[in-house]
Amino acid sequence: MFSVVGTCLAQLPGAPLPGAQLPGYYKTVNRVTWVVGNIDKVRLAWAALGLSDIQEYPNIQLVGQFRGKPVTIYAWQITGHLGNLTVDMIQPAEGQANAYTSFLARHGDGILSIVHEVPSRRALQQEILRMQGKGVGVLQQVTMQRGQVPVTYTYFDTEPEGKFALGLVYGPGGMPAAGPAVVSHFSPVVWDAAAVSAYWERLGWAAFAMQHAAPRADSRYKDKPLSLAFEVGYQDHTQFRYEWISPPPSPANIYADFLNKHHREGIQHIGMPVEDLAKSVAAYEELGYHVHQSGTWGDVGKPGSGQYAYMDTDWAGGISVELVHSY
Repeated sequence: MFSVVGTCLAQLPGAPLPGAQLPGYYKTVNRVTWVVGNIDKVRLAWAALGLSDIQEYPNIQLVGQFRGKPVTIYAWQITGHLGNLTVDMIQPAEGQANAYTSFLARHGDGILSIVHEVPSRRALQQEILRMQGKGVGVLQQVTMQRGQVPVTYTYFDTEPEGKFALGLVYGPGGMPAAGPAVVSHFSPVVWDAAAVSAYWERLGWAAFAMQHAAPRADSRYKDKPLSLAFEVGYQDHTQFRYEWISPPPSPANIYADFLNKHHREGIQHIGMPVEDLAKSVAAYEELGYHVHQSGTWGDVGKPGSGQYAYMDTDWAGGISVELVHSY
């Protein structure tokens, strides 16, 4: 999210990369786990929005543990790329108890986990022990077969306080790399960014770099003027920035809409830089999407400034797209 303040918050220094107390693999993101109730609908929508290299894994079995109890999960999964972001999109079968069905039941479609790749099983076990020492257990650990290769996904139980499930993935020989940069940032929306920052700091991450976003006269919500002030906490990582937004409940805004609609704090949008904002918005509108919130930052037209538009893609997967143009 590029803020509505008079200066460009996107150019201000964020929190430093994870420090020596964290394993180095947390500096990069390998993929996200995106849970949906209707994978046909969401796949069709996101293929039109740029999800590419889609591989299908129908009728998969994921075997392991959920909250410490044995589980076999039946699901349909696709894996694709939004440029530099690998997406594992999964539709679990109904009537099962697991992290995927629990997330859907409580929140609907959305990104359950940001997932980092560990280099070995030993490194995976070391991190499980480190997190246990911090008071965080494993929510779910399951293994699926991709061809002849077993791939293990581990999700920590960080969502209640951290607002998404921290994930790890391990596959012998390494996981495939993603493509060129398309996604610039993830943006979780939370009621109290300072409290969430304190939680992640306890687990070894640097505190969020907090900034205040002041109202701007050119901001709009559903094509009506919007006077909105909110807080933003930044974390910079090698590939992506995390932008933690704390909105007020009023005036009406897309961040509070997300919190109220999904009954959770969590990842509300992904940011995508574009060369021509008007042209990109028009392309989305041709696909049936519309601008739900928009604005500018900095001195419009000058370096260090820009424009943004949030598109209402959340009806197809629970995640909005922020189109961003920097001058």
